[in-house]
Amino acid sequence: MKPLHNLWYSILDWENLLLAFHKARRGKRDQAEIQHFAFNLEYELSAIRQHLLQKTYQPGSFRQFQVCDRKIRLISAAPFRDRVVQHALMNQIEKELDQRFIEDSYASRKNKGVHAAVKQYRVWTNCYAYALKVDVSRYFDSIDHRILKEKLTCLIDDPDVLWLFDVIIDSSPWPLNPAVVMDANDDLVDLAERAIGLPLGNLTSQFLGNVYLNDLDHFIQDVLQVPAYLRYVDDMILLADSKWKLWQWCQEIEQFLAQERIGIHPRKKILVPVTVGLDVLGYRVFPQSIRLGRGSGYKFRRKLKRLAKAYRENRMTLAEIKPHVAGWLGHARQANSRGLCQAILSQVYFDKGGAAKRSPGGSGRFLEQQSTEPAVG
Repeated sequence: MKPLHNLWYSILDWENLLLAFHKARRGKRDQAEIQHFAFNLEYELSAIRQHLLQKTYQPGSFRQFQVCDRKIRLISAAPFRDRVVQHALMNQIEKELDQRFIEDSYASRKNKGVHAAVKQYRVWTNCYAYALKVDVSRYFDSIDHRILKEKLTCLIDDPDVLWLFDVIIDSSPWPLNPAVVMDANDDLVDLAERAIGLPLGNLTSQFLGNVYLNDLDHFIQDVLQVPAYLRYVDDMILLADSKWKLWQWCQEIEQFLAQERIGIHPRKKILVPVTVGLDVLGYRVFPQSIRLGRGSGYKFRRKLKRLAKAYRENRMTLAEIKPHVAGWLGHARQANSRGLCQAILSQVYFDKGGAAKRSPGGSGRFLEQQSTEPAVG
């Protein structure tokens, strides 16, 4: 495919900027920063357009915080204005460039996602005997800016768009703990000057993460000709009927990644018969069943008790609790977990000094209301 071109003025189009604003605001209307932006919407969007036209746009400072999602991650949240710019950019390029990715890359893509990846892996477990799972060590923290920009120039032939990507990439905060693979020809001066790392939290980071590993995806499918391969961000799974062949492919993948200045985590290379089950994106997957990952039920039960305490102390309403519960139930119901869901929900009571509101397990609702507050479930 030819590189994309003539994109700049479609990014600056007023309707595109307005659409970007609505996408960036989705689910966050109550934030003061967003309300101020919306109150001065015409002025703010005009200012963004002018700064982009004049090449004077510079991203603001990130707000950083930690979250625990199976492991501690540092999230870098960009100011709302910058999120609008990123949506405006992605509105015009994401659909076109998505066609360059392989079918079985599942992260941050329309009609893909965790559940689709897990289902595809389960299909393959009925076709192949062994599975190899690997992931890249400190992936986003270790992405090399120079290599990433070179990859973008192969996909996009528009200097204005490439300038905007450069500005966004260069604004990345320095990572805390990168895992950079050095080239044999590196010297200390070159290594010190090479910028690395993309912030978790940027809309563009998820897309650029797919771009960075896209060459690897095609190498695995087209050169190694692995019959069953999927990737979700930096988690990769290969299946075959030969353990020896899987280890050989693993070595060739490591050699390829060394050229990209990243590497596979040495303690996260797992090769198992598919019949014993494999942890895949929060699930334990077998040829005939999908179960929740270890500890998921215990963690949610503890969280549900914390929510019940917050409700009892008037720090949360049932309407505010609903998204927390619905999110976990949506995750749990993809597995064979009906009994677990009933057991957890039947043990937790929501009371506020009066009659208790109990989660009744198999009733099909999350909470059985005896108050005037909105029902949850």
